[in-house]
Order: sequence, then structure tokens, then C-alpha cells
Amino acid sequence: MKISHKWLCEHVDIDISPQKLADSLTMFGVAVENVEYLGEGIKKVVVGKILKIKQHPNADKLVVCKVTVGGQETIQIVTGANNIKEGDIVPVALDGAKLPDRITIKKSKLRGEESNGMLCSGEELGIEKGMLPEGQQSGIMILSSDAELGMDIKEYLGLNDYVLDLDLTPNRGDCLSVVGVAREVAAMLGREIKPLNIELKEESGVIGDFIKVDVQSLLCHRYACRLIKDVEIKDSPMWIQQRLITAGIRPINNVVDITNYVMLEFGQPLHAFDYDKISGNRIIVRNANEGERVVTLDGVERTLKSDMLLICDAKTPVAVAGVMGGLDSEVSENTKDVLIESACFDNISIRRTSKALGLRSESSIRFEKGVDVTGCIKAVDRAAELIYKIADGKVVKGVVDEYTKKYEERVLVLRPDRVEHILGVAVKKQKISDVLTSLQFKVKSDGDDLTVTVPSFRSDVNREIDLIEEVARVYGYNDIPETMICGKTTHGNYKQSQKMIKEIKNVLLSCGLTEVITYGFIDPKVFDKMNIPSDSHLRDALRLQNPLSEEQSVMRTVLVPNLLEVVQQNHNRSVDDVAIFEIGRVFYKTDDDILPDERMVLAVVMSGKIAKRWNESSYEYDFYHIKGIAELLFDKLGFRDLIFERSSDASFHPGRACALKLRGKTVGFF
Repeated sequence: MKISHKWLCEHVDIDISPQKLADSLTMFGVAVENVEYLGEGIKKVVVGKILKIKQHPNADKLVVCKVTVGGQETIQIVTGANNIKEGDIVPVALDGAKLPDRITIKKSKLRGEESNGMLCSGEELGIEKGMLPEGQQSGIMILSSDAELGMDIKEYLGLNDYVLDLDLTPNRGDCLSVVGVAREVAAMLGREIKPLNIELKEESGVIGDFIKVDVQSLLCHRYACRLIKDVEIKDSPMWIQQRLITAGIRPINNVVDITNYVMLEFGQPLHAFDYDKISGNRIIVRNANEGERVVTLDGVERTLKSDMLLICDAKTPVAVAGVMGGLDSEVSENTKDVLIESACFDNISIRRTSKALGLRSESSIRFEKGVDVTGCIKAVDRAAELIYKIADGKVVKGVVDEYTKKYEERVLVLRPDRVEHILGVAVKKQKISDVLTSLQFKVKSDGDDLTVTVPSFRSDVNREIDLIEEVARVYGYNDIPETMICGKTTHGNYKQSQKMIKEIKNVLLSCGLTEVITYGFIDPKVFDKMNIPSDSHLRDALRLQNPLSEEQSVMRTVLVPNLLEVVQQNHNRSVDDVAIFEIGRVFYKTDDDILPDERMVLAVVMSGKIAKRWNESSYEYDFYHIKGIAELLFDKLGFRDLIFERSSDASFHPGRACALKLRGKTVGFF
């Protein structure tokens, strides 16, 4: 989020430098990543007017311009630009001027004609690419006819301003606006927010006679709109354009720019419809039908799902709610009557819709973080006021306001002794009250505690600890004294089960085996490959709801198949001598069928020949080798009554399988 320093100053008195403000805000909990002066490197560039243009006598692609910058004398400038005409108001770099790319303009001769300056493009003035029409970005920038000749271009374009680039945490959606940041600055500096008086002149007529709103979805908490008639679509004033450009938004026309301007000012996204394109004079807010399609403002046809929210007229969709408007209802140069929407949509729904469509907009970013449901009317009134003043519109009396989910105030109890316990410093009860009041919380004393009403724009404050964090950052993190950590210390140690697993690993590693770790998912086909009986509980495996593949679609109930895959992978790479083990979990179904019964199991696989020293011959792993490992392992664990018995386990060769029994219970096979 980029914030204009001048714009901030319109809402709160700031008597410190922009850099000092940025540093203070960062320590206040609103991180400022960078501070940029927009007019950096620009000097002696002013507003001028082209009086006369003639062809260069010695060059077909050059013209000679007579330019005035407000005085009696005219300046001759040679240029190759082809987007200018006589009478145009343009930026003029005078002799000795400097531009952001460190170019200094000097008098010179171009093909024999004297040139005493340069006409500037938006790119040469450092305006970000994409913020101006291509002709004015790479060609000469054409200014409004009301620009005062001789005025410093930085003043006219609003480049004599600093921009604070905020790095906001996801919970601070309230700071995605100038007013939101101004509230923080006011609390930090001990100032009052300057009231914004909306002067709205309404004409005759009642809006209810022109538009009806029908909210059919619970995902829309509030939907308000105003109608402004007889608007004149044209370019916005330069001060609006510059503030939009500063925030990274491209100016389009006065009506659309005003909706974006108010969004930046209040944090409340707005949308402008061409009223004459709204069929049936009706707005319907509903969930989309599965597979329903709409063409958005970017010209892309979007296929929607049933959990997405749509704004429709009597016939067709006109916008994807909270994300982007529809192409068929956009405001164009022929628009006369404008319907302004100001709404509050479910933040989770907007986030899912934006992600599913791969479409993130300035509006969706704010809706995702949650907007102030109580601020819809103020925002739409502010937009109507600006359209009335800038686009000569006539505001129809009244506002449609479908308030489906009334805002309920959150009231929290804050204990001063809890504040002291968390912060490690005693903060007086009155100081706590003053801190929260400066942030526009309503505070009442309730015995030893404080009852705090959270303002509607702070959706991130839901618990007592959130209030304590607010107290800490306003009190000042640097003012909290450093203290040594104190408390009881204990010596860390392994649990008995951990000690046993560690001992098992040490024994197996000393026997020349290598530990492996495999996935907890297996292919259900392995049960057939291992000849596991059809009625065995080992086949009753938990199936994953969203498996990576069919080969990893169920939770393992045995470890051996995974180890055999490791042996196979080694064998495919001509490594035939493998001795590996894994201690891992297997998962059995339980009666509640929710959480599995997890058990730790040991599996060992040996294949090929045992590696011997250089002067000894190798021999193949056999029955007695693995029997010896089993005896050693149980002996090390303190179990010396291990019994070996013939087994008929279906997974092993008939007559060559052995069961391990301990105190009458079968504990394994090999």
C-alpha cells in the first residue's frame, strides 16, 4: 500500500519529516518499507504552451515549436514527437533543466535549428509505465487546458510529494486506506483526525423510483447504491490522477477514477455501473449458478461456481461481486447516468473467488481482509459528492441500503494487571484508557477492569491479548524496560519410548544396516502382492481424500512393501547388496473412523551378499544372519526369553518363515 504524504496531511496535522514519520510508524506497528520523493531529480521543468509548429527545414522527422511558459518571450524547441499540435499544454524542460535519469538539458542545434529546451514525455518525468496512455508515456505528455503556464511541473503533477510504501501485516486491512493510516498517525502524534465534511447536493426524484435491490445471498452483508444523472465523462483533474498513479492505479475517466479515489481514501471498494445498461432497473445479489459465465472488465470470459457471488440485473450478471465488474455494464464515454455500488461482502467468499478465478484486484484485496460494514454509506456519499463536483452530475435523492447482517459491537474486558503481566511494566489504568481512546476504542471503567468497545473498522481485535498489543505499541516498545529471563529450568531428557527407539537404531546400525524413511502412503495393490488374506485387518486401510496418485492412495498398514520398493530401486541401478531398516508408523482403522490407531513398527529387509573386509570372502544373507540380528536386538533390549517357531504366514515362503514369540505373544516374523 502506497500512501501520499500530502494526502495524509489533509486528514491529520503532521509536523515531522516524511522519513521521521516512516520510522515512527514502523516502531508503532505499521511498517514502512520505503520513502520516495516523487520529484527526485526534476529541476526547471515547467508548464508550457505550444504556440506554433512548423516543419524542420533540414529533417523530415523533426518539427520546430514556438513555446511560451507564461512570459513575453517564446522559446524555440526542436522535437521529433508526432502527438502534439498547436495549442497543446505540455511539460517544458528549460535550458539547464534536470530529469530523473540524470540528464541535463542544454541549448543545442539540431540539424541547423536552435533548440532551447525539451518537451517531456511521462516516461522522462519518471511516471511509472502503464499509468498513462501509451502516447503520453513515450510521446509528449499532454496536460489539461486549465494548467497555469510557468507553474513548476512538480507542483502541477503533484510530484512535490513523498510516498510511504507500507508493508502491512495481513490483519491490518484497516490501514489499506488514507483515513486508516491517518488514524494511526493521529494516535501516534497525539493529534485529532480532521473531520471530512461531505457536502452533498441532492436533486429532485427519489432513488427508489429508479432502482430496486434484491439481496438473495447471505454472503452479502450490506448493499448500498446511489444514482447520479447527467454526468459528463472526461479526464479527471490532475490531482486525482496523480494520487491514483502514486498508489499504482491507472486513471481511466473521472467517474471510475472517483470510485478508486474513494476506495483509497476510505478503504471501501466501490463500483460504477452505466445505469442505462442495467436491465429492468433492478440489482440482484445472488450466488452464481454452476458453470455460469460472465465477461469481466479485462475482456476475459470467466466460468463461475455456485459458491461465488454475483451482481446481476433483471437478465444477466453485471459483475463478479467484490472482484471485478462486468464488461457489458462498464462506464464509457457515452455514459450519462451512473449507479454507484458500495457493499460489504463475506471476506472468505471473496478470497476463494479471487483465488479460483486467478483474479486479484484492489477491491478484492480489501474485501479479503474485511471492510467496515458501517462505512458503506459514507463512502457512497463521498463518491456522489465528488461526481457532483467534478463530473457535473445530478445526485438523485436518497440511497438504497439493504443491510442484511447488522453489525454487532464487540465488547471486551481488559485487566490492567494482565497488561502488566504480559508487558512486564506497570501501566496505569488511566494511561491504558487514554491509549485505547486515541485509537478510537470506547473505554469504560468497570471496577478494577476496563470494558472496551472495539470500533467497527478493527476486525482484527477480538481478544484481550489483542488489546494488550495495542497498548504495547502505543506505549512504545522502546519504553518497555529490558529484564532478564527468569524461571525454573529443567534438564531435557528422552522419554522411555524414545530411548528404546534410539537403542534399536544403534543395534541395527552396528549390524551393518542402513536406516531409510519412506512415505506413509502405499498402493492398495501391494496387499495382493504380499498374499495378505482377504479377511485380514491389514487390508482395511484408510483411503486419502485427495491422494497424489493411485500408487499413494491409502495409509500403510505394513512397512515391508515400502522397503521392498527401496530394494527394487537399488536393484534397477545395479546395487544388489542391500541391508536396510525403517522404524515408522502404521495406521489401523478405529471404530470412530475419524482418527486412526497409529503404531510404531520395525521392518528389516536384506538382499544380496553381506559386505566383508578385503581379505574375507562375501556370502549371501541367510536365515541365520537375520536370526542373529533378532537375538542381539532383543538381548540388548533386556528380553532374553525370545522363542523362534515355524510359521505359515502367507506373505513368506511356505516352510521357510519363522515367528518371533515373546512371553507367549507373537511379536514378529522373518
